[in-house]
Amino acid sequence: MFLNSIAGIFSHDIAIDLGTANTLVYMKAKGIVLNEPSVVAMKNGNGNGKKVLAVGKEAKMMLGRTPGNITAIRPMMDGVIADFEVAEAMLSYFIRKAHARRRLVKPRTIIGVPSGITQVEKRAVLESAASAGASEVYFIEEPMAAAIGAGLPVAEPKGSMIVDIGGGTTEVAILSLGGIVDSISLRVAGDKMDESIQEYIKRKHRLVIGSSTAETIKMSIGNAYADEDPEKAEVKGRDLSTGVPRVLTVDSGEIREAISEQLNAISGAVLTALERVPPELAADLVETGIMLAGGGALLKNMDLFLRSVIKLPVKITDDPLTAVAIGAGKALDNMKILKGLEKG
Repeated sequence: MFLNSIAGIFSHDIAIDLGTANTLVYMKAKGIVLNEPSVVAMKNGNGNGKKVLAVGKEAKMMLGRTPGNITAIRPMMDGVIADFEVAEAMLSYFIRKAHARRRLVKPRTIIGVPSGITQVEKRAVLESAASAGASEVYFIEEPMAAAIGAGLPVAEPKGSMIVDIGGGTTEVAILSLGGIVDSISLRVAGDKMDESIQEYIKRKHRLVIGSSTAETIKMSIGNAYADEDPEKAEVKGRDLSTGVPRVLTVDSGEIREAISEQLNAISGAVLTALERVPPELAADLVETGIMLAGGGALLKNMDLFLRSVIKLPVKITDDPLTAVAIGAGKALDNMKILKGLEKG
């Protein structure tokens, strides 16, 4: 149901892309005011519970490098909250930081959520946001937000298709007349690719690397579709046999092989969505093609890979990383672009 009650949103109200890898905050009239990793470093107190030591960029630098009394945690998993207490602390910090640490501000908030989120998972997001200081919480499905942020004509009687490849989920959706006609939420995305790279290098080269190293390799030399000249990179890790540090050289072909399962899962979800689309909208998609958003769209040749499988035009939005946040932010300014927005 469309909610007229939020038509007069105040300037300090915000939209949040609460991502598995990164959290972005959009503020009305200001645009994106925060873009930081979804990571919290907690210090174990002496009988006084845990204390937040760092959040965001500073906390991400601690991943895999902390002493015994400090734990760097990613509270989001597969696009939803996995650690309620830590997620609340992270949201509270980000909301205060977005408002220049003014504690009395209690913004109304729109949060992007995966289209496949359960009611239990949605309740966890709602409670975390409310405890973090949001006065009212509204939800927008991430593929709709990404499509708006990418500039697709979602309000028109014409089919559009978005594929939003994030850290925890891949959202595939077909949209028309301000609503989602069909969608698939796949809990396979950037994080699963990083895990596969770690497992591949461990299995094939007997070298243990961290998740941050795997992500760096993926974005530096990884590709979804073969180039004529493979790129190479040095990888530093711990030798599984000797236990001492070692340097290894890998090429882009190996990385593509490592993430092939995830690439095939994503292309399979897109094909499934296309098979279910009504004929009239299918005709539109032949002309308009598919728009890619999310950090996964930045994987080299991702558009070429999907084009080779699907045989439709594939484009990457101008700024894939910010599409969901910008789309949710535009919903702050003009709720009429949506059929409805759900209140938590």
